[in-house]
Amino acid sequence: MIITRAPLRVSFLGGGTDYPEYFLRHGGAILGTAIDKFSYITASAFYGRLFDYAIRLSYRKPEIVNRIDEIEHPVFRESLRYCGIDRDIELHTVADLPAFTGLGSSSSFTVALLHALHAFRGEFRTPQQLMYEAIHVERHLLQDPVGCQDQALAAFGGFNLIEFHAEDDIRVHRAPIAPERLRELEQHLFLVFTGIRRRAADVVVGQLARLDENRSVLADMRRMVDQGWDILVGARPWQEFGQLLHKTWLAKQSLDAGVSNPAIDALCRRGLDAGAWAAKLLGAGGGGFILFFAPPELRPALERAFASHPCLSVAVNAPGSEVIFS
Repeated sequence: MIITRAPLRVSFLGGGTDYPEYFLRHGGAILGTAIDKFSYITASAFYGRLFDYAIRLSYRKPEIVNRIDEIEHPVFRESLRYCGIDRDIELHTVADLPAFTGLGSSSSFTVALLHALHAFRGEFRTPQQLMYEAIHVERHLLQDPVGCQDQALAAFGGFNLIEFHAEDDIRVHRAPIAPERLRELEQHLFLVFTGIRRRAADVVVGQLARLDENRSVLADMRRMVDQGWDILVGARPWQEFGQLLHKTWLAKQSLDAGVSNPAIDALCRRGLDAGAWAAKLLGAGGGGFILFFAPPELRPALERAFASHPCLSVAVNAPGSEVIFS
């Protein structure tokens, strides 16, 4: 049996510039971190000749099939096909958090699955290879209009500035931040679930259609990545980072009307009224988790303000995709 895991992520700055539709013309970058929440895949062999099926899958529902073409789950189907495995395998997936919540779980699942399939075949893959393969599976085999940051953070892990030049030219720069400053950063993070789940690909269609008119806003968001890097590695006051997060959320909302809605706006205002320096919806928009950036001493006030909502604490700088059992 092979067991792999890949981390979910929190993206702070630059989201929206990681789509090839944008960065192939203008370049892009994000500042983000892998977090200590994971997608897991188990892969095990069985003797299909002794059963009346060749492939067994387990996720929200089981699938038992004889041919790859019979698989309903698109990522399982295309990843198995891509890796050249067509029988005698059983795959299970579990996750620390549900899908479609703005934390990159879909790409985390894809990276962990590809890692497991290669390990099942006795093949080694570097983080860079896993990143590029996951992008290929999602964008070209599945035709999902997704960005490229989630696959990078799932494969590499860590706290990074990631530059996007081409789909095969993505550069991951590990942020030289002292462990104690990372722990301080964690104490400023407070995540609240909106209760709205959505597919990023559904939300981003409107944003991609307006790339030309949003070009100057996206260029500003790209510059904020470098500003955020300077604040973090330069040990400047945390409030400056919070102010930058607030600024990037205002810019993000201007990209398309579907990024936010009155319910999300009301939740953001509730956290700001409780003293947070910034409120920022994670992911493409439309739902998922809101990140509040606030002084640690205000955490009790935020917990009271959101007593009726699921709240989440996370650790940053989590490891990238790995085989944890074989």
